[in-house]
Parts: sequence; structure tokens; C-alpha cells
Amino acid sequence: MIFLFIIVFGMAVGWIAQLILGRGTNWGEAIVAGLVGSFVGGLIASLIAGDGIKLRASGIIGSVIGALIVLAAWGATRGRSRGKSRAR
Repeated sequence: MIFLFIIVFGMAVGWIAQLILGRGTNWGEAIVAGLVGSFVGGLIASLIAGDGIKLRASGIIGSVIGALIVLAAWGATRGRSRGKSRAR
């Protein structure tokens, strides 16, 4: 049951991040971005708090911030790889 909650939470956070960035909804991308973003947000929170590098899940706000970072990085790498394929 908790596993299902984690998946739904990740999907919701990723969807919110996609809305903020003005992207279309891609549910697979939303789940990955939400789950990974939760840990990225937790890492950023621990660095700001001075706890050092601790990888932990964060709350909704930290998760959304982390998902925004993950989606922005994902889009930047996808944009570069598409640019290289066009140049060939």
C-alpha cells in the first residue's frame, strides 16, 4: 500500500512540475521526475540546513523544487541530443 502511495505522490509532484514549466503531461516522465525530484529536493534541503550531503526524501515543496530541477536538466540534455542528430 505504501508503495502505491509513493508512486501516486511522485506522479502528482511531477505533474505539478510539468504544469509550472508549461509542458504537456507525460505520465512516465512525471513519475520519474517526482520520485527523483523528491531526493534532489531533500539533498538541497540538507545542504542548506548545513547537515552535509544526506540523500533523503523531502516534503511536497522540496519535491516540486527537485522535480523542476530534474525536468529542466532532462529537457536540456534532450535538447542537446536532438541538436546533434540534426547536424549530422
